[in-house]
Amino acid sequence: MNPAPAAPKPLIADIWHSFRSLPGWVQIWVALILMPVNMASAAFIHEPAGLWIALLANGAMVLNLPVMVRERGFSKFMAVPHLIPWTLLVVLIAIIQPPLEGPFGICLWTLFAVDLVSLIFDYPDAVKWFRGERDVAGR
Repeated sequence: MNPAPAAPKPLIADIWHSFRSLPGWVQIWVALILMPVNMASAAFIHEPAGLWIALLANGAMVLNLPVMVRERGFSKFMAVPHLIPWTLLVVLIAIIQPPLEGPFGICLWTLFAVDLVSLIFDYPDAVKWFRGERDVAGR
């Protein structure tokens, strides 16, 4: 008699396993730097251009939710939703050139630096995905 097939893991367990299979520095970058810095922009929606900045910063992350659900984890395709919003965001901050003073100015320049570093990884990852590297981390 054959044993019953194992029940599929819940979606959140697959996503968590995929995240935890990423290199340690990537996990730290995403959980402790990238996400908090982008989410902090929402605290400044009352500032000039603050709403647009928060929408661009957080919109790119929100667009990754359907990707994680579809892939049941993290893949190089997660770079694609970042490309347009965060490129526009870093260009906008470069044009505004806020003074590096006060919480809003410090937040903007931190956001600029963090998202620019992210884009340095995202553009090559997007190219790799379009060239066929479709693996999901942890599988």
